[in-house]
Amino acid sequence: MTAEHKPWSMARVIIASSAGTAFEWYDFFIFGSLATTISKVFFAGLDPTAALIAALGLFAAGFAFRPLGAIIFGVVGDRLGRKGAFLVTVSLMGAATFAIGLLPTYASAGAVAPALLIFLRILQGIALGGEYGGAAIYVAEHAPNDKRGAATGWIQSSASFGLLAALLVILATRTWIGEEAFAAWGWRVPFLMSLVLLGISVWMRAKLAESPAFKKLKEDGQVTKAPLREAFGQRDNLHRVLVAFFAIMCAQGAVWYATFFYMQVFLGRSLGVPEPTVNLLLIIMTLVSAPLYVFFGWLSDRVGRKPVMVGGMLLALALYFPGFHLIAQAANPALVAAHRATPVTVSTNLANCAVQFDPIGTAKFSSACDIAKSALAAKGISYRTKFSPDDRTRVFVGREMVAVSSGDGLPGPELKALKTETGTRIGAVLAANGYPKTADPASANMPLLIAVLLLFVVAATALYGPQAAALVEMFPTRIRYTAMSLPYHLGTGWVGGFLPVTGFALVAITGNIYAALWYPLFFTALSVVCALLFLKETRGKPLEEC
Repeated sequence: MTAEHKPWSMARVIIASSAGTAFEWYDFFIFGSLATTISKVFFAGLDPTAALIAALGLFAAGFAFRPLGAIIFGVVGDRLGRKGAFLVTVSLMGAATFAIGLLPTYASAGAVAPALLIFLRILQGIALGGEYGGAAIYVAEHAPNDKRGAATGWIQSSASFGLLAALLVILATRTWIGEEAFAAWGWRVPFLMSLVLLGISVWMRAKLAESPAFKKLKEDGQVTKAPLREAFGQRDNLHRVLVAFFAIMCAQGAVWYATFFYMQVFLGRSLGVPEPTVNLLLIIMTLVSAPLYVFFGWLSDRVGRKPVMVGGMLLALALYFPGFHLIAQAANPALVAAHRATPVTVSTNLANCAVQFDPIGTAKFSSACDIAKSALAAKGISYRTKFSPDDRTRVFVGREMVAVSSGDGLPGPELKALKTETGTRIGAVLAANGYPKTADPASANMPLLIAVLLLFVVAATALYGPQAAALVEMFPTRIRYTAMSLPYHLGTGWVGGFLPVTGFALVAITGNIYAALWYPLFFTALSVVCALLFLKETRGKPLEEC
C-alpha cells in the first residue's frame, strides 16, 4: 500500500530514517566537539598547538573518507536496495564509535593509541559516506511530489538532533563528574553511549520495507548492473553530478561547517570563550536550527528549491566578515580593544616561515618564525609580520619585546618544551599589555552574540533544508544513491571537513584571526555563480521523470 493510501506510513518512514541518521551524526560529532580533549589524550607527545592541529586534522580525516563510503554504499544501494545499505552503515558507525571509547591513551600505549584512533575514524567516515544518501533517498522516494521538501527536511534536521545529543551528553557528563575526571576518563562516556543508540536505530530500521521506487525498479528488471559507469561515465549524468557539487555542495560544506564547527574553534581558541559556554551557545544554535530545516524544506515546496538555497548562500556571504567581527566584539571586547590599542608584530626572516598546513599533525614547524606565529595563532592574537635584517625573530607587543629561539635540530621533547616556554613568555607580555587570557563572561554582550550566531544559523538552514529534495530530484532512480552520495560527501567531507585545519593555517600565514573566512567565502561564492548559471528548478518534479 502506498504512502498516499496509508497516511501514518509516511510518518513512520520519516521517524525511523531521521532517528537512525541522527544517531550516526551523534557518533560522528562527538569527536569534533571533543577535539581539545582528544588532542590531550591521544597526542600528548606533541605541544598543545600541534596536538590541536592533529586532532582537527583527524576530524578532517574522517571526512576525507566519506566519498569512499559514498561510492561503496552507493553501489550497494543502487544494486541491492536502500534499506540494506543504510542498515550496514549505521551498524558500522556505531561499532567504530563504541570502540573509540575503549581505546588506550597515548600515555599507556604510545603511538599505538593514535594509530588505532585513525583507523576507527576512517571507518566512521566510510560509514557516514553511505548513510546520508540512503536516508534522504528512502524518505524522498516515499514522499508525495508536492511535500518532498518538507519530508526530507526532517532528514536534514537529523544532523542538528545528532549534534544536540552529542553536546548534551558531553555537557551532562562534564557537569556530573567534573572537569578533572572528564579529562581523565569521562571523555569515554559519550562514545560508549553509542552502543545503546546503535541498538535502537538498528531495531527501528529493520522494521522498514524497501522504498517503492526501488521496488518497482526491481520488479521491472531495470536495476543497474554498473552504477559507477552509468553515473560517472555517461555525459548527462556526469553533468548532473558536477552541477550538484559546484552549485550546491561547495557552499554546503563551507556555510554549514563554518557555522557549526569552525565557529567552535573561533570562539574557543581565537576568542578564549570557556568551553562550557561554547557548548551552551552551540546547543542554542542547534535547537533553533532543528525546526528551520523543515521550515525551509516546506518553503521550497512553495517557492522552489533554487531561490531558498541561493538565498541562504547570499546571506552567508553577507555575514562572514562583518558577522565574525561582531562575534569577536560581543564575546571578548577586551581582546578586540587590546588589538586596537597595542598591536603585535613578528619581526623575522620570512624565508624561514613555513605554511603551517598540517592535516595529520606530524610536521614539527621548528623555526623561530613558526614557533612565534603558532604561539600567537593558538592564543587568538592577530599580528603583522615584518622583515628582520639580522635574521633574528622577535615578537613585539607594543614597546615590549620577546626574543624567540629556533628549535631546528632539537629532539621532540626539547622542541615541545621550547614551544611551551616561548608561549608562556609571550603570554606574560600579552597579559601585561591588556590582552585577556580568556574571555570574561561578565563583559560579553550575550544578546548581540546570540543574535549574530542565529543569523548564521538561518543562512545554513536555508541552504541545507531544501538540499536533500533538490539532490534527489536531480538524478534518475537507477543511479540515484551513487550519483547523489558522491558530490554530497565531496562537498561536506572535503570542503567542510578541511575548513578548521585550513583555517588555522591561513591564520598562521597571515597573522589575521579572520583570514580563515576567505576559505568558506570562496566556496560559497563559487556555488552562487554556478547555481545561478547551471542549477535547474526541480520543485514538485515526479521522481520517475528524473
